[in-house]
Amino acid sequence: MLTLTTLFHSILIGIVQGVSEWLPISSKTQVILASTYLLNLNFQQAYTFGMFMEVGTILAAVIYFRRDLLSLIKALFGRGDTTAKKMLVYVVIATVITAIIATPLYLISDSITGVSVGIPMLIIGAVLIGDAIFIRYSRKRIVASNIKKFKDLKVRDYLIVGIAQGIAALPGVSRSGITTSALLLMKVEPDEAFRLSFIIGIFASAGAFLLTVVASHQNVVASLVGIGLEGLVVAIAVATIISLFLIDFLIKVAGKAQIVYVTAGLGILAIAAGLLYLVFGL
Repeated sequence: MLTLTTLFHSILIGIVQGVSEWLPISSKTQVILASTYLLNLNFQQAYTFGMFMEVGTILAAVIYFRRDLLSLIKALFGRGDTTAKKMLVYVVIATVITAIIATPLYLISDSITGVSVGIPMLIIGAVLIGDAIFIRYSRKRIVASNIKKFKDLKVRDYLIVGIAQGIAALPGVSRSGITTSALLLMKVEPDEAFRLSFIIGIFASAGAFLLTVVASHQNVVASLVGIGLEGLVVAIAVATIISLFLIDFLIKVAGKAQIVYVTAGLGILAIAAGLLYLVFGL
């Protein structure tokens, strides 16, 4: 039965997932932190739960990018236009490279034991600040040269994006942050960079979900005990709704400097909190 406490925790975790997935911060690590304290999970269980929670953001992305996905399906059967066929090649290459890199990294991360909550938070902070510097540097490069569209990208660029996305399997690394930053560094137009990052994220998140279910069945079961089936449904629904609004917002404001400052600020706060946790053993 869904209690008021569980309902509150489910809504809060859904908000954390829905917001953090699309900002240049690590949704996995934010959910790790939230579920560690709200659901009393250990690091392994919380890490698995964070991957499992991506169901909500997958649903949101599928809804938002439904036309792009329909074009990919048509291209798969040879019915799409040139852009759709190029997008299909981009998705396939980036996803395959992501799987090759992310799978062993996930299995390694899933086996970590005895990690203090403060350590992942320090990692979060360092990655966030690095993301902010990387994005700011990328935008300077874009301003100083010609901006690229998707049609200008080559297979080499697809490989780079796939590698970046694969690295995001590590706790504390933002998938959207690192892939968007990689695209910006390649001088891709900001709104196009966000769109391309979000589209391949659908397939990466779906793969992460399947890998979690197959490779971490015990952790999945243990993590769901704390929230229950009803609570999980609520958390996923909240994450989906918030994600829909945030995807639209980010694509519309892509290229503005505020995201850089927010990312850097969150990084500083994460490092400060991580140090406090380590010092006081919280």
